[in-house]
Amino acid sequence: MNYRMLRSYFKYLIRSKNEYGVHSPFVYKLLTRCLYDKTKYPEYEILTKYRKRLIKDQTVLKVRDEGSPSRYFRSDERPVGKMAKVAGSSLKEMKLWFRLSRYFQPGRVLELGTHLGLSALAWSKGTKGLITTVEGNPVLYAYTKERLSSYIDKNVNFVLSDFEDYLFSSQERWDLVFIDGNHTYEATVRYFHLLKNRTHNRSLLVFHDIHWSEEMERAWRDIIADPVVHVTIDLFCCGLVFFREEQFKEHFVIRF
Repeated sequence: MNYRMLRSYFKYLIRSKNEYGVHSPFVYKLLTRCLYDKTKYPEYEILTKYRKRLIKDQTVLKVRDEGSPSRYFRSDERPVGKMAKVAGSSLKEMKLWFRLSRYFQPGRVLELGTHLGLSALAWSKGTKGLITTVEGNPVLYAYTKERLSSYIDKNVNFVLSDFEDYLFSSQERWDLVFIDGNHTYEATVRYFHLLKNRTHNRSLLVFHDIHWSEEMERAWRDIIADPVVHVTIDLFCCGLVFFREEQFKEHFVIRF
């Protein structure tokens, strides 16, 4: 974590609250029954096993960054093990994705950014709904589709495509969308505006790495301010976006 992110993290800690500082019934229930759920689900063993397998994998893949350059790699030639350890979802985050999926039981999940499949696996284990995971890099797409096949059920659909091309071509309406690719202001805001027409009032958007850079923090502020968004939650590692037009507009910074 660099100096700018450390500064953002300390600001987050100062502002953040737990369930006792929340007065929204919807958010209180989400915190107590999902985010702070301490149950040791058997699916966690599968998530842990897959992540450990990747961390031990010394296969070298050629990966070119889209958007912001990597903080961890100077070359396009990257060992899978290091990618999984420093650039993929942490185990804590994987468990969070699983709990969110389990809590909301989305019928259709869209993931923009398959990477090594850590998050796709977590989403898939929480719901029997269809998971569509989109990856723009053909090398990552092929590697992950093969490696993940023995860990997932038949509810994961792998797509090789540019994110915007897919959003323009797809007519699906999504219950849950995970955005984890091209960490620039322009791309993040574009994805958000495209997704507004591909979701519904009960949909959940999860933006990963909202404090990754000043650009991402600016994009996050613009998303919070959008009139169609009524409930937003900053967990530092990600931002949760709910439309829920029946609720007053409110933003929460939650200790996680």
